[in-house]
Amino acid sequence: MSKLLSALVVAVLAVSACGTAESADDGPVVLKVGDQKGGSKALLTAAGLLDDFPYPIEWSTFTSGPPLLEAASAGAIDVGGVGNTPPIFAAAANAKIAAVYSAKGNVESDAVLVPADSALKSVPDLKGRSIAVAKGSSAHGQVLLTLAAAGLTTKDVTLTFLQPSDAYSAFTQKRVDAWAVWDPYTAQAQLEAGARVLTDGRGKSNGYTFQVAGRAALDSPGKNEAVKEFVKRIARAQRWADTHREEWARAWAAETGLKIEVARAAVERGGDLPVKLDDAVVASEQELADAFSADGALPGKVDFKEFVDTRFQGELS
Repeated sequence: MSKLLSALVVAVLAVSACGTAESADDGPVVLKVGDQKGGSKALLTAAGLLDDFPYPIEWSTFTSGPPLLEAASAGAIDVGGVGNTPPIFAAAANAKIAAVYSAKGNVESDAVLVPADSALKSVPDLKGRSIAVAKGSSAHGQVLLTLAAAGLTTKDVTLTFLQPSDAYSAFTQKRVDAWAVWDPYTAQAQLEAGARVLTDGRGKSNGYTFQVAGRAALDSPGKNEAVKEFVKRIARAQRWADTHREEWARAWAAETGLKIEVARAAVERGGDLPVKLDDAVVASEQELADAFSADGALPGKVDFKEFVDTRFQGELS
């Protein structure tokens, strides 16, 4: 048998075995999704929107948004959900990504926490203190804006860059003075470690979250269709969770191992709901990017609109 004929036979057998949709350039489509603890997979499963998804999904779990977007830029994943700040840092690194979907959530859970017996009573008291935060995460943006509102900059504090699991240990062992984080970690620290909220995101954070796709996936006809279907279902799932809070809290707890009290507290604060990825969202993100540039955390200026792709907006009503 010739090499060409052998290759054709293998290709036919592979397609027959998979039974999946094909991309003209990539073969059978498998959507590679980046996820975070209690994120898209848990949400879609709870809402009953995963079993009949028309493409196989390969899930990868990340501790926060920045490493997830590094994977998206490299083509290791096709799409994934992040907060408002990771896309800005990815854009500054000229990552091969684009925000394709936006949602807006409560900002009460975007908190700067201190131990219950801490002497810190207000944001100005943070001057000269240490704050644990995941670099490039939404909490990093929260710290920047919180300090700015009090007339401080990141140079007035010591930022200790830690992922949430390590930050929780540092916080409970009092190796840092404060911790900037998001739910469910905020609720967990409050209920299990007696953490006190020094300040939250109200009046400062924009509360946006995004589904961000790699450019390679968007340029692939098959992957593009899979990403579109994925974000359509994320929108449906977010609306479901908002109207089925107790059911979602129980599913979230079961999926993540969180105590039901922690999951319920996080859910009751209100989750993300779809919003149009429009000029207002882009302008708000640009303002945050400019604040990071002015603070020196980003090299030069980021043009956020260059990292936005609105092709799916007509499908999300």
